[in-house]
Amino acid sequence: MAKPGSTNTITDVPGLKVGQAQDETVRTGVTVILPDDRAVCSVDVRGGGPGTRETDALQPHTLVDAVDALVLSGGSSYGLAAADGVAGVLGAQRRGFELMPNPDVPVSPIVPTAILYDLANGGAKSWGEIPPYAALGREAVQAASETFALGRAGAGFGAGAGTLPGGIGSASIRTDDGYTIGAIVAVNCFGAVKVPGTDAFWAAPFEIDDEFGGQSLPADMAFDAEDWGAAKINPAPGTNTTIAVIATDAVLTPAEAKRLAQMASAGFARAIRPVFTPFDGDVVFALSTGQRALAEPPAFTLSRLGSMAADCLTRAIARGVFEAAKG
Repeated sequence: MAKPGSTNTITDVPGLKVGQAQDETVRTGVTVILPDDRAVCSVDVRGGGPGTRETDALQPHTLVDAVDALVLSGGSSYGLAAADGVAGVLGAQRRGFELMPNPDVPVSPIVPTAILYDLANGGAKSWGEIPPYAALGREAVQAASETFALGRAGAGFGAGAGTLPGGIGSASIRTDDGYTIGAIVAVNCFGAVKVPGTDAFWAAPFEIDDEFGGQSLPADMAFDAEDWGAAKINPAPGTNTTIAVIATDAVLTPAEAKRLAQMASAGFARAIRPVFTPFDGDVVFALSTGQRALAEPPAFTLSRLGSMAADCLTRAIARGVFEAAKG
């Protein structure tokens, strides 16, 4: 039976670290996913209002086939500058893409980024011409390690999940034949993560070892297609986005990573209702640290990993909100 890794976080995937930084006064933050070596990556964008950087470079037909880091950030469009801070640190370490290696020519760190909207959460946003995100990006990448905080931390520090506090969630799974899949997510969704009128998460059927409270779906649950429960407005527009990274130690091509990201996006729909609205900027990156070849037949193994990636993301979303409620 597949089971979570030792930390039940994305860093159970060998070759990954996570760094986070937040500004409590501004009520925002940044999360950096840092592979030990350049890693194959792709992306799936489902929300109607995404904010991203360098995602075009992740298409399978493009020149660059690996990334140096991924960034999840608060701050809406301002948060895209977090990648500047990360790229500066990595470039100084000569970590990046080199078309023609030359010590006199700077490398180009590839740092795809996705942002969420937390500008209206009451924090001190009067930063003038110098938003805090480049500095937060530098701080986050320099703090990268195999352990990191869940809940009100990093990119999830100022987030809201419907009318509940949002936050950073993570989960992992290891298969009997040795593959590891992990997810990390900043939950700032328009939709609700709990069944209306209950404390049960929509993700409850996927929970492992009471990782987000052990509250089962009610046996007498009545489904109302027009009841969105604790969505930000029920129903009306808000300020939202859920951004995530799925990682695996399986060796993937860029096209296979794209399929993994697409399959993993199903985790959003299992954990949030409604999801992929015009008001959300939902994004899933898929990252391969490339340590275990896909078993034959590769398409079937990829299908297994994609299914488990969706499950991991479902669990990570609920876990982020559960941990955020602890303060």
